[in-house]
Amino acid sequence: MKYGLLTYDENRRFFNVGDNIQSLAAKQFLPKVDQLLNRERLAEYSGEPIKLIMNGWFTHNTHNWVPSEPIDPVFVSFHMNNTAAPFMLSEKGIAYLKKHEPIGCRDQFTADTLKAKGIDAYFTGCLTLTLDSYKVDDAERGDQIYIVDPLYSYPRPEKVFYNTKNTVRNILNGSAFQLGKKNKHLKNFISKEVLETAEFINQEPPSNKYTDEEKFDMAENLLKKYARARLVITSRIHCALPCLALGTPVIFVNGFDSFVDSCRFDGILELFNRIDVNSKTGEFTANFPLEGQIGLDTMVKNLEKHHDLANALKEKVTSKLN
Repeated sequence: MKYGLLTYDENRRFFNVGDNIQSLAAKQFLPKVDQLLNRERLAEYSGEPIKLIMNGWFTHNTHNWVPSEPIDPVFVSFHMNNTAAPFMLSEKGIAYLKKHEPIGCRDQFTADTLKAKGIDAYFTGCLTLTLDSYKVDDAERGDQIYIVDPLYSYPRPEKVFYNTKNTVRNILNGSAFQLGKKNKHLKNFISKEVLETAEFINQEPPSNKYTDEEKFDMAENLLKKYARARLVITSRIHCALPCLALGTPVIFVNGFDSFVDSCRFDGILELFNRIDVNSKTGEFTANFPLEGQIGLDTMVKNLEKHHDLANALKEKVTSKLN
Protein backbone atom coordinates (compact mmCIF):
# COMPACT_ATOMS: atom_id res chain seq x y z
CA MET A 1 0.00 0.00 0.00
CA LYS A 2 1.15 3.52 -0.79
CA TYR A 3 0.78 6.34 1.73
CA GLY A 4 0.11 9.99 0.97
CA LEU A 5 0.51 13.20 2.93
CA LEU A 6 -1.41 16.42 2.44
CA THR A 7 0.17 19.56 1.09
CA TYR A 8 -1.58 22.84 0.42
CA ASP A 9 -2.16 25.57 -2.14
CA GLU A 10 -0.89 29.01 -1.22
CA ASN A 11 -2.99 32.09 -1.72
CA ARG A 12 -1.47 35.04 -3.54
CA ARG A 13 -0.06 36.64 -0.42
CA PHE A 14 0.55 34.21 2.44
CA PHE A 15 0.48 30.57 3.46
CA ASN A 16 -0.36 29.05 6.83
CA VAL A 17 2.41 27.02 8.49
CA GLY A 18 -0.33 25.56 10.69
CA ASP A 19 -1.38 23.45 7.71
CA ASN A 20 2.07 21.89 7.60
CA ILE A 21 1.97 21.31 11.35
CA GLN A 22 -1.26 19.36 10.79
CA SER A 23 0.48 17.28 8.14
CA LEU A 24 3.37 16.56 10.51
CA ALA A 25 0.79 15.25 12.97
CA ALA A 26 -0.42 12.86 10.28
CA LYS A 27 3.07 11.95 9.10
CA GLN A 28 4.11 10.51 12.46
CA PHE A 29 1.57 7.68 11.99
CA LEU A 30 2.66 6.73 8.47
CA PRO A 31 5.19 3.96 7.83
CA LYS A 32 6.43 6.01 4.86
CA VAL A 33 5.38 8.89 2.62
CA ASP A 34 5.18 7.85 -1.02
CA GLN A 35 3.58 10.98 -2.39
CA LEU A 36 2.49 14.46 -1.42
CA LEU A 37 -1.14 15.13 -2.38
CA ASN A 38 -2.51 18.64 -2.67
CA ARG A 39 -5.64 19.12 -0.56
CA GLU A 40 -7.29 21.27 -3.23
CA ARG A 41 -6.71 18.82 -6.07
CA LEU A 42 -7.55 15.41 -4.61
CA ALA A 43 -10.12 14.76 -7.35
CA GLU A 44 -7.31 14.83 -9.91
CA TYR A 45 -5.25 12.00 -8.43
CA SER A 46 -5.09 9.03 -10.79
CA GLY A 47 -2.19 6.94 -9.48
CA GLU A 48 -2.03 3.68 -7.57
CA PRO A 49 -4.28 3.10 -4.54
CA ILE A 50 -3.04 5.28 -1.70
CA LYS A 51 -4.02 5.79 1.94
CA LEU A 52 -4.43 9.41 3.02
CA ILE A 53 -5.21 10.84 6.45
CA MET A 54 -7.89 13.48 5.82
CA ASN A 55 -7.32 15.85 8.73
CA GLY A 56 -7.73 19.61 8.74
CA TRP A 57 -9.73 22.25 6.87
CA PHE A 58 -11.68 21.18 3.78
CA THR A 59 -11.76 22.79 1.33
CA HIS A 60 -11.12 26.04 -0.52
CA ASN A 61 -11.64 24.44 -3.92
CA THR A 62 -15.15 23.15 -3.27
CA HIS A 63 -15.78 22.52 -6.97
CA ASN A 64 -13.02 19.89 -6.98
CA TRP A 65 -14.58 17.81 -4.21
CA VAL A 66 -14.76 14.72 -3.92
CA PRO A 67 -11.39 12.89 -3.85
CA SER A 68 -10.75 10.38 -6.61
CA GLU A 69 -11.44 6.65 -6.26
CA PRO A 70 -7.79 5.47 -5.77
CA ILE A 71 -7.55 7.53 -2.56
CA ASP A 72 -8.40 5.44 0.52
CA PRO A 73 -9.27 8.16 3.06
CA VAL A 74 -8.80 7.98 6.82
CA PHE A 75 -11.27 10.52 8.18
CA VAL A 76 -10.14 11.90 11.51
CA SER A 77 -9.93 15.54 12.65
CA PHE A 78 -11.87 16.54 9.55
CA HIS A 79 -13.17 20.12 9.42
CA MET A 80 -15.79 21.34 6.96
CA ASN A 81 -16.15 25.08 7.27
CA ASN A 82 -19.60 26.66 7.16
CA THR A 83 -18.65 28.50 3.94
CA ALA A 84 -17.76 25.23 2.19
CA ALA A 85 -20.48 22.97 3.56
CA PRO A 86 -23.28 24.00 1.15
CA PHE A 87 -21.08 23.03 -1.81
CA MET A 88 -19.38 19.97 -0.32
CA LEU A 89 -22.65 18.47 0.86
CA SER A 90 -24.10 18.02 -2.59
CA GLU A 91 -25.73 14.69 -3.40
CA LYS A 92 -22.35 13.47 -4.63
CA GLY A 93 -20.56 14.80 -1.56
CA ILE A 94 -22.99 13.21 0.88
CA ALA A 95 -22.74 9.86 -0.92
CA TYR A 96 -18.93 10.00 -0.71
CA LEU A 97 -18.88 10.73 3.03
CA LYS A 98 -21.49 8.06 3.74
CA LYS A 99 -19.34 5.57 1.84
CA HIS A 100 -16.47 6.27 4.24
CA GLU A 101 -18.39 6.85 7.49
CA PRO A 102 -18.00 7.16 10.37
CA ILE A 103 -16.30 10.54 9.86
CA GLY A 104 -14.07 11.71 12.70
CA CYS A 105 -14.44 15.49 12.98
CA ARG A 106 -12.03 18.05 14.37
CA ASP A 107 -14.83 20.14 15.87
CA GLN A 108 -18.38 19.59 17.05
CA PHE A 109 -19.76 21.98 14.40
CA THR A 110 -18.54 19.70 11.60
CA ALA A 111 -19.89 16.59 13.34
CA ASP A 112 -23.30 18.21 13.80
CA THR A 113 -23.35 19.48 10.19
CA LEU A 114 -22.66 16.00 8.82
CA LYS A 115 -25.13 14.32 11.17
CA ALA A 116 -27.84 16.69 9.94
CA LYS A 117 -27.30 15.19 6.48
CA GLY A 118 -27.59 11.62 7.74
CA ILE A 119 -23.84 10.99 7.81
CA ASP A 120 -22.40 9.04 10.76
CA ALA A 121 -19.96 11.50 12.34
CA TYR A 122 -18.33 12.08 15.71
CA PHE A 123 -16.03 14.58 17.43
CA THR A 124 -12.36 13.60 17.63
CA GLY A 125 -10.54 16.85 18.31
CA CYS A 126 -7.47 17.81 16.30
CA LEU A 127 -4.69 15.42 15.32
CA THR A 128 -2.11 17.99 16.46
CA LEU A 129 -3.04 16.94 20.01
CA THR A 130 -0.93 13.82 19.32
CA LEU A 131 2.29 15.77 18.66
CA ASP A 132 3.79 14.71 21.98
CA SER A 133 6.37 12.90 19.85
CA TYR A 134 8.10 16.33 19.75
CA LYS A 135 8.00 16.72 23.53
CA VAL A 136 11.30 17.26 25.33
CA ASP A 137 12.38 16.74 28.92
CA ASP A 138 11.50 19.66 31.18
CA ALA A 139 15.22 20.14 31.82
CA GLU A 140 15.45 21.45 28.24
CA ARG A 141 12.76 24.07 28.78
CA GLY A 142 14.10 27.63 28.76
CA ASP A 143 12.74 31.02 29.84
CA GLN A 144 11.55 32.15 26.43
CA ILE A 145 8.01 33.47 25.99
CA TYR A 146 6.58 33.33 22.49
CA ILE A 147 3.68 35.46 21.30
CA VAL A 148 2.32 33.82 18.16
CA ASP A 149 -0.05 35.73 15.87
CA PRO A 150 -2.11 37.29 18.65
CA LEU A 151 -5.49 38.67 17.49
CA TYR A 152 -4.47 37.97 13.91
CA SER A 153 -8.01 38.53 12.63
CA TYR A 154 -7.59 42.24 13.41
CA PRO A 155 -6.47 44.56 10.57
CA ARG A 156 -2.71 44.47 9.96
CA PRO A 157 -0.54 46.43 7.51
CA GLU A 158 0.61 43.50 5.35
CA LYS A 159 -3.01 42.66 4.55
CA VAL A 160 -4.52 46.13 4.52
CA PHE A 161 -1.90 47.56 2.16
CA TYR A 162 -1.15 44.46 0.10
CA ASN A 163 -1.84 46.21 -3.21
CA THR A 164 -3.62 49.32 -4.51
CA LYS A 165 -7.00 47.60 -4.79
CA ASN A 166 -6.77 46.27 -1.23
CA THR A 167 -5.62 49.64 0.08
CA VAL A 168 -8.56 51.49 -1.46
CA ARG A 169 -11.06 48.88 -0.26
CA ASN A 170 -9.69 48.91 3.29
CA ILE A 171 -9.74 52.69 3.43
CA LEU A 172 -13.34 52.72 2.29
CA ASN A 173 -14.46 50.01 4.74
CA GLY A 174 -12.55 51.58 7.61
CA SER A 175 -10.06 48.75 8.25
CA ALA A 176 -7.10 51.01 7.47
CA PHE A 177 -8.02 53.20 10.42
CA GLN A 178 -8.00 50.28 12.88
CA LEU A 179 -4.35 49.26 12.51
CA GLY A 180 -3.52 50.30 16.05
CA LYS A 181 -6.34 48.31 17.62
CA LYS A 182 -4.41 45.06 18.04
CA ASN A 183 -1.52 46.61 19.97
CA LYS A 184 -3.93 48.68 22.03
CA HIS A 185 -5.93 45.61 23.04
CA LEU A 186 -2.84 43.48 23.73
CA LYS A 187 -1.57 46.11 26.16
CA ASN A 188 -4.73 45.62 28.21
CA PHE A 189 -3.79 42.10 29.28
CA ILE A 190 -0.06 41.65 28.48
CA SER A 191 2.46 43.67 30.46
CA LYS A 192 4.93 46.02 28.84
CA GLU A 193 7.82 43.83 30.05
CA VAL A 194 6.41 40.74 28.32
CA LEU A 195 5.64 42.63 25.10
CA GLU A 196 9.20 43.95 25.04
CA THR A 197 11.03 40.70 25.86
CA ALA A 198 8.89 38.01 24.22
CA GLU A 199 9.67 36.72 20.74
CA PHE A 200 6.87 37.39 18.26
CA ILE A 201 6.26 34.63 15.73
CA ASN A 202 4.27 34.82 12.51
CA GLN A 203 2.77 31.50 11.34
CA GLU A 204 1.62 33.07 8.08
CA PRO A 205 4.73 33.89 6.02
CA PRO A 206 4.73 35.30 2.46
CA SER A 207 3.74 32.84 -0.26
CA ASN A 208 5.67 31.64 -3.31
CA LYS A 209 9.03 31.69 -1.55
CA TYR A 210 9.40 28.21 -0.06
CA THR A 211 9.40 24.63 -1.27
CA ASP A 212 7.24 21.99 0.43
CA GLU A 213 10.37 20.64 2.09
CA GLU A 214 11.22 24.09 3.46
CA LYS A 215 7.66 24.55 4.75
CA PHE A 216 7.80 21.25 6.63
CA ASP A 217 11.22 22.24 8.05
CA MET A 218 9.70 25.53 9.16
CA ALA A 219 6.84 23.68 10.88
CA GLU A 220 9.24 21.30 12.64
CA ASN A 221 11.41 24.17 13.84
CA LEU A 222 8.37 25.90 15.32
CA LEU A 223 7.38 22.73 17.18
CA LYS A 224 10.90 22.45 18.57
CA LYS A 225 10.73 26.07 19.76
CA TYR A 226 7.32 25.63 21.38
CA ALA A 227 8.49 22.42 23.08
CA ARG A 228 11.17 24.38 24.95
CA ALA A 229 9.16 27.52 25.76
CA ARG A 230 8.27 28.70 29.23
CA LEU A 231 4.99 30.18 27.97
CA VAL A 232 3.19 30.62 24.65
CA ILE A 233 0.49 33.23 24.04
CA THR A 234 -1.38 32.76 20.76
CA SER A 235 -4.57 33.09 18.74
CA ARG A 236 -3.56 30.20 16.43
CA ILE A 237 -5.18 26.87 17.28
CA HIS A 238 -2.35 25.11 15.43
CA CYS A 239 0.08 26.63 17.85
CA ALA A 240 -2.08 26.24 20.97
CA LEU A 241 -3.14 22.62 20.37
CA PRO A 242 0.42 21.37 19.74
CA CYS A 243 1.51 23.19 22.90
CA LEU A 244 -0.96 21.08 24.88
CA ALA A 245 0.61 17.95 23.42
CA LEU A 246 4.11 19.29 24.16
CA GLY A 247 3.27 20.10 27.77
CA THR A 248 4.08 23.76 27.16
CA PRO A 249 2.01 26.26 29.16
CA VAL A 250 -0.20 28.08 26.65
CA ILE A 251 -2.78 30.87 26.80
CA PHE A 252 -5.22 31.08 23.90
CA VAL A 253 -6.34 34.62 23.02
CA ASN A 254 -9.82 34.52 21.52
CA GLY A 255 -10.82 37.73 19.75
CA PHE A 256 -12.79 36.26 16.85
CA ASP A 257 -16.13 37.70 15.82
CA SER A 258 -17.20 35.91 12.65
CA PHE A 259 -18.88 32.51 12.60
CA VAL A 260 -16.45 31.49 9.84
CA ASP A 261 -13.75 31.59 12.51
CA SER A 262 -15.67 30.55 15.60
CA CYS A 263 -17.27 27.43 14.08
CA ARG A 264 -13.77 25.93 13.91
CA PHE A 265 -13.47 26.11 17.69
CA ASP A 266 -16.62 24.25 18.75
CA GLY A 267 -15.43 21.68 21.30
CA ILE A 268 -11.82 22.92 21.16
CA LEU A 269 -11.84 26.19 23.14
CA GLU A 270 -12.69 24.29 26.32
CA LEU A 271 -9.24 22.71 26.27
CA PHE A 272 -7.36 25.98 26.87
CA ASN A 273 -6.48 28.52 29.47
CA ARG A 274 -8.12 31.35 27.58
CA ILE A 275 -8.48 35.11 27.37
CA ASP A 276 -11.64 36.24 25.57
CA VAL A 277 -11.39 39.72 24.10
CA ASN A 278 -14.24 41.99 23.04
CA SER A 279 -12.93 43.12 19.65
CA LYS A 280 -14.90 46.38 19.80
CA THR A 281 -14.01 47.58 23.29
CA GLY A 282 -10.87 45.62 24.15
CA GLU A 283 -12.43 44.43 27.40
CA PHE A 284 -11.35 40.91 28.31
CA THR A 285 -12.09 38.04 30.63
CA ALA A 286 -9.90 35.09 31.60
CA ASN A 287 -11.04 31.57 32.48
CA PHE A 288 -8.00 31.13 34.73
CA PRO A 289 -6.72 33.13 37.72
CA LEU A 290 -5.12 36.30 36.34
CA GLU A 291 -4.31 39.27 38.51
CA GLY A 292 -4.08 42.27 36.22
CA GLN A 293 -1.91 41.40 33.23
CA ILE A 294 0.20 38.51 31.98
CA GLY A 295 3.62 39.33 33.39
CA LEU A 296 7.09 37.83 33.37
CA ASP A 297 6.23 35.87 36.50
CA THR A 298 2.83 34.61 35.30
CA MET A 299 2.59 30.86 35.64
CA VAL A 300 -0.23 28.83 34.12
CA LYS A 301 -0.88 25.12 34.20
CA ASN A 302 -2.59 23.59 31.19
CA LEU A 303 -6.02 22.14 31.90
CA GLU A 304 -4.92 18.65 30.75
CA LYS A 305 -8.35 17.97 29.25
CA HIS A 306 -6.91 16.83 25.92
CA HIS A 307 -5.44 13.47 26.89
CA ASP A 308 -8.54 11.35 26.27
CA LEU A 309 -8.96 12.90 22.83
CA ALA A 310 -5.28 12.42 21.98
CA ASN A 311 -5.23 8.78 23.10
CA ALA A 312 -8.43 7.97 21.20
CA LEU A 313 -7.00 9.61 18.06
CA LYS A 314 -3.80 7.58 18.28
CA GLU A 315 -5.77 4.35 18.57
CA LYS A 316 -8.15 5.25 15.77
CA VAL A 317 -5.49 6.31 13.26
CA THR A 318 -3.25 3.35 14.04
CA SER A 319 -6.11 0.89 13.58
CA LYS A 320 -7.20 2.48 10.30
CA LEU A 321 -3.69 2.39 8.83
CA ASN A 322 -3.08 -1.28 9.70
